[in-house]
Amino acid sequence: MKTIAFLGLGAMGSRMATNLIAAGYSVTVWNRSPGRQSLLVDQGARLAETPRAAAQGADAVIAMLRDDAASHSVWLDPETGALPAMKAGSIAIECSTLTARHVTILAQKASARGIGFVDAPVAGSRLQAEARQLIFMAGGTEADVSHVQPLLMAMGGAVHQAGGNGAGAAVKLALNALFGIQVAAVAEAIGALSRAGLDPARAIEIIGATPVASPAARGAALSMLAKNYAPMFPIDLAEKDFGYFAALSAAAGADTPLADAARNVLRAAISRHMAGDNITGVMQLYT
Repeated sequence: MKTIAFLGLGAMGSRMATNLIAAGYSVTVWNRSPGRQSLLVDQGARLAETPRAAAQGADAVIAMLRDDAASHSVWLDPETGALPAMKAGSIAIECSTLTARHVTILAQKASARGIGFVDAPVAGSRLQAEARQLIFMAGGTEADVSHVQPLLMAMGGAVHQAGGNGAGAAVKLALNALFGIQVAAVAEAIGALSRAGLDPARAIEIIGATPVASPAARGAALSMLAKNYAPMFPIDLAEKDFGYFAALSAAAGADTPLADAARNVLRAAISRHMAGDNITGVMQLYT
């Protein structure tokens, strides 16, 4: 694969596309909002006016988008969608955090056109994207995942095959639910300790030195203590992912009381105008 189309140049997509250019790929970019493409063009990317134009002739098309609706439009819009313009034998890679049902439908439509498909959402945020330390959870055939692995490794540090199409999406939703539950629990604990008259920084230092505290929980706690809520994983996006996880669980007949409780914390934060804060901003509910 030499020619790549990258669709969606948000905080993550722009950094991922930058790494592809640095790795020597020929990259064409598209973004819904104008202006974000200029830095990529300065680095050598070509600019396309539509997803369809970007996808024409590409060996691989990668998307990094907000949600199912944006993904459906970018891939399948009858006039501007990327998938109808892709050549047979090429491959579509959906890196967005989406529902497993949606990516399975995309995979079926790609297969009908002789196009490979891998859902490859990522673990990691902006810093990991810049440092090529993203972890990809890939859903697809072994052949397709193996085929795109060098491309993904130009943007990350590891690729894990989760199963067939939709598996990568499902694992990513479970991962984000686990992270969000920990963040909500840490905020609650800090709030309770503070109200009880303890020094929360010292308490977190002690808790963080035990096997109970995960690296994610320790990092979230430090961010909360510093009152650093600059958006890396905004609350509104986290709540969207919890909604997708709830839909996945409901379809499987699985109960998720902890995830439901954490989602309610995020909803409370959104109702208090914190939607754009980092997920650790839920700490403000307890102060």
